[in-house]
Amino acid sequence: MVASVEKAFRVLSVFDRHHQALGLSQIAAAAGLDVSSAQRFTHTLTRLGYLHKNPDTKHFELTVKSLDLGHHFLRASRLVDKAMPYLLHLSKETEETVNLTMLDGTEIVFVTRFVSRHMLNTDVTIGTRMPAFCTAPGVAILSRLPEAEAIAVLDKSELKAYAPGTTSKKSDLIRKLKQSALQGYATAFEEFYHSDASIAAPILDPKGYPEGAVNIATSRSRYEPDEVVTKFSSLVMATAHAISRT
Repeated sequence: MVASVEKAFRVLSVFDRHHQALGLSQIAAAAGLDVSSAQRFTHTLTRLGYLHKNPDTKHFELTVKSLDLGHHFLRASRLVDKAMPYLLHLSKETEETVNLTMLDGTEIVFVTRFVSRHMLNTDVTIGTRMPAFCTAPGVAILSRLPEAEAIAVLDKSELKAYAPGTTSKKSDLIRKLKQSALQGYATAFEEFYHSDASIAAPILDPKGYPEGAVNIATSRSRYEPDEVVTKFSSLVMATAHAISRT
C-alpha cells in the first residue's frame, strides 16, 4: 500500500456536484489531511493537470483531464466493449433508456447509458452511483451472487426508504433476491426515484458470477408495473444473455 497514492486519490475524491471549488483548508478537512500535506498534494495534482487553481479565489477545481481515468476504463473494459452493440440495439428496439451498470461495494455504477427521447432524469450520467439494494440492476446483480456475499452487501448498505416503493427491510430484500434469481430479472418501481420504473437482468461470466447488469428504465406515468414486465422482461434477459460469457 503506497500511502501517498491513496492520499492523492482522496484529494481528487473530495470534489463533487456540491463541492466544485474548494480552498486548501476545505480540501484538507474533507480528505483527512493536515494543511501542509494537502498543499503538497494539490500542488502536485495541479502540476500534473488534474486540478486547476483559481488565481483570484485560490480555490481548486477538477480539470477535464480528470476524465481520463474514466475514459481509460471505458476503452479498456471487455464488458463495455462487448455490450455496446447489444445495448444500442435494445435502445433502438424499445425506444427507452438503456443502461449498463456494475457493482462497486454497496452501489451500482452507470458505465454506459443510451438515453431515450422520454428522458427520465438528467442527473443520471455515466459514473452516477446508486444504492444496489433499491435499484433493478443492483438487485439483479445481487440475486446472482453467492448468498453470503449478497447478504454481506445488504449488511453494509444503509437500508432506508428513498421513495414510495423502496424495499428496505432485510428479510423482504432477501426474498426479493431469491425471486429475482428464479425469474431471471429484477424490477424496481419507485424505489429510488418517484415515478421510476426499471427492469434489469444480470450479465454473467462463464462460472455464473455476475459481472454487471442491463436495465431498461422508463416511467410509471407511461407504464404500469405489469406492463413493464410483459413488454420488456424477455428483451432485457435476451440482451444480458447475449453479453454474458456463458
